[in-house]
Amino acid sequence: MSGLRLYEPNGELTSLLGRVDGGFGVGQVPRDKQPDATTTTVCGFCSTGCGLRIHLRNGEAVGLTPATEYPVNLGMACPKGWESLAVLDSDGRATSPLIKDADGIQRPVSWDIAMRTMTERFRAAQTIHGAESVAFLSTGQITCEDMAALGVLAKFSMGMVHGDGNTRQCMATSVAAYKESFGFDAPPYAYEDFEESDLIVLVGSNLCIAHPILWERVLRNRRNARVIVIDPRRTETAAAADEHIALKPKGDLALFYAIAHELIRNDWLDHDFLAQHTTDFVGFSRLVERYAPASVEERTGLSADIIEGLARTIHDAERASFWWTMGVNQSHEGTRAAQAIINIALLTGNIGRPGTGANSITGQCNAMGSRLFSNTTNLIGGHAFDSAAHRNKVASILEIDEARIQQKPGLAYDEILNGVRAGKIRALWIIATNTAHSWIGRGDVRDVLAKLDFLVVQDMYRTTETAEVADLVLPAAGWGEKEGTFISSDRRITVTKKVKRAPGQALSDFSIFKLAAAYWGDGALPAHWATPEDVFTDLKRLSAGQPCDITGIEGYRMLDERGGIQWPYPTDCDDEATERRLFADGRFYHRDGRAKFCYEDVRDAPDATNERFPLVFLTGRGSAAQWHTLTRTGKSAILRKLAPREPLLTMHPSDARLRGLRERDEVEIASRHGRTRVRLSLSASVGIGQVFLPMHWTQANEVTVPVFDPYSRQPSYKATAVQVKQARKARKAAKP
Repeated sequence: MSGLRLYEPNGELTSLLGRVDGGFGVGQVPRDKQPDATTTTVCGFCSTGCGLRIHLRNGEAVGLTPATEYPVNLGMACPKGWESLAVLDSDGRATSPLIKDADGIQRPVSWDIAMRTMTERFRAAQTIHGAESVAFLSTGQITCEDMAALGVLAKFSMGMVHGDGNTRQCMATSVAAYKESFGFDAPPYAYEDFEESDLIVLVGSNLCIAHPILWERVLRNRRNARVIVIDPRRTETAAAADEHIALKPKGDLALFYAIAHELIRNDWLDHDFLAQHTTDFVGFSRLVERYAPASVEERTGLSADIIEGLARTIHDAERASFWWTMGVNQSHEGTRAAQAIINIALLTGNIGRPGTGANSITGQCNAMGSRLFSNTTNLIGGHAFDSAAHRNKVASILEIDEARIQQKPGLAYDEILNGVRAGKIRALWIIATNTAHSWIGRGDVRDVLAKLDFLVVQDMYRTTETAEVADLVLPAAGWGEKEGTFISSDRRITVTKKVKRAPGQALSDFSIFKLAAAYWGDGALPAHWATPEDVFTDLKRLSAGQPCDITGIEGYRMLDERGGIQWPYPTDCDDEATERRLFADGRFYHRDGRAKFCYEDVRDAPDATNERFPLVFLTGRGSAAQWHTLTRTGKSAILRKLAPREPLLTMHPSDARLRGLRERDEVEIASRHGRTRVRLSLSASVGIGQVFLPMHWTQANEVTVPVFDPYSRQPSYKATAVQVKQARKARKAAKP
């Protein structure tokens, strides 16, 4: 392959990739015919899936505005959406492959050298240490087509048994909960349900900050809904709600069991729904007999009167909807807490009707796509690795040997990193995620990554904490520089378009996977996958007969013209409604068609407070202008002005007085796992005995303790026991 012409002066690979990284996508405007035009695309930050109108000059994006007719955001955008284009033209972009030399310095090389090196090092690791010694960590930030290409290439051809994604950090709990309760990972709602409820219960969700456009949908409510926020902090959303229930951190499972106790005790149940559409109500009712409101006061921090009042409010509502995000998911017992919310919806028949539902709100723009098509925890298409029928179906559609498909899922994210610690995993490919910043207890993550024989990081920026320690950096195009599909929180499949050229030699992720497949050889990807839309055609075929069946979607143009389409949309579907919910017929995805009550006794938090660590350390969104590890939002001058410029730990004034601390003091936060320094901010938005630091700063995960939900393997970021003291000033070096 030494004679390949790898890139043109404009940085576009041509020999192997054809037109994949060439012109612009769906709705392209010929440069010579319309020098000024617009096209629509979908935002690439959070999972809301807002439509954006991109303004083109000479065929390339020069600005954007929210799409006024798009069914999700209806002409609105949050600060991140407005700045989506600005962060593409910023410093730190990876513009050529980089390889670390003998002195530890990353130096530019050609794509040929980069691909040869990666192939040789991965093969060498597998030859010496076995097939399972190479793994990958992916993301919810790339398209469905990118995810599918990576998952098929890595698992079916390169022999990587183990691969996971950063969706493990945000949505694994909801996935596990829905699968066990409903029989499939199926968020049941439409965004319209925010407008159709007369009771909206938000649990561990700061909607105003994390999903501002969804809060706008709440404000459009047509039924004078009562909004209740259950959260330890008085967040922006809690302050705007009708009622804030200041729950003790990690008291959610006990609270919902106590609510269920009251609903059952008072016979505030939908008996017809329970009899016709659920299983194991009797077992659940026996469990919650032990959770009377008075018995959980200490665990929840709430009086029995408050809990009983909440149960009555739920009973009185004609249409109650329950919504949760990371405050529930990121917990040592998050799966059971999510299922406790689902159970309340089932008890009261609040599912399948307008304005109802047990509704998890996703984090990243394509975390839902990752859940269905990444080929990590599930066999591609929402199938099961341990099903012979599913393996046969996938092999037939992809035209591969069924023997290439493993018969069980690989290791989860934390288990992959533990494999690195133990020396069992020797090479790692990290795609579009910043592990060295975002992983729980990050204090030792750099040391863990340093144990690898070879680390490849594929990212649009070379300046992330993870890319900086990589042996090989592969420069990737970002949102707006490639095309494909995302799936948003409400199951809406949308098209994201290429409206700018990636800088330098950067390539779309799909093109990088195609290139890697060509160098790996042995038919590493299906030959007919020439473009992302070719992959989408196969994803439709893979979805056939599944709850997520999308065989009725004709292609990208149909998605573009319809403003996205929610799954399911099978071949015979003629429902053109812009918003659809699941389970209107009371049929769930278990073989018996029923939803299942899932439950387990409450467990004590593994990282409990004590005299040495008396405070509960909370993390979460800090600002609507901040996103994840600040990799992109930190590049926007406007977004930087809309958020604090440094990490500030929020503490209740009473706790500060007790410790002799004042506003802006430099303090040290210490946990059982690590310690860090930040400045102090005093506010009663956190309760006594609690402190809060936004997740976007590296300091947050210096102290979080690696604790995981046993069913979802999701990290418990939200409740770490810490001590906070005045930071000691560093001693000045003695004068000679």
